[in-house]
Amino acid sequence: MRCYHYGVTSQNPRQLPRDVTTVLLDRDGVLNQKMPEGRYVERWKDFHVLPGVPEAIARLNQAGLRVIVVSNQRGIALGLYTAADVDALHAGFQSLLSQHGAHIDAFFYCPHLVGRCNCRKPLPGLFEQAVEAFPDVTAATSLMIGDSLVDMEFGRRLGITTILIDGETEQPRATAKIARETADLRFPSLAEAADALLDER
Repeated sequence: MRCYHYGVTSQNPRQLPRDVTTVLLDRDGVLNQKMPEGRYVERWKDFHVLPGVPEAIARLNQAGLRVIVVSNQRGIALGLYTAADVDALHAGFQSLLSQHGAHIDAFFYCPHLVGRCNCRKPLPGLFEQAVEAFPDVTAATSLMIGDSLVDMEFGRRLGITTILIDGETEQPRATAKIARETADLRFPSLAEAADALLDER
């Protein structure tokens, strides 16, 4: 097991690093429309891709960046859907992306409930899985894009620059406020975040 510093990093760049090689993306709320609180994206019919997402991923691919999805999927532990359902959904998304000349390099997700593992964000297990699959992945050359405080804490604990997709949210107001304060940068959509990142290269 790799060990990472769990304190909040003091680094607060408020600008995009120029040497990013890997973009880590949360799924629900970044790539697709998030379900209302207490509901889950269980099947492909529930997976509504947000505007501009396939094109944004294509631009990241074309720039030579690795794009990895890291997602908490506790609906598996709750018995609402299976790992096979998640894999099928991701396969459907890959198929849609291929129509736009885009792809996700890997999907890593946590199927557990809180307190049952080391891979539920904000814990570092999903990042460790990414490093195992792609040994050249490092925190210093990664970027975390998510829509929640959990995503921002996940990046911060690892020392990864964070971007909050600060659109409409179902999060409690206090949590959303802390997420905004924790994030290094905020953009309304993945498309705008990708454009800003590529403008820095």
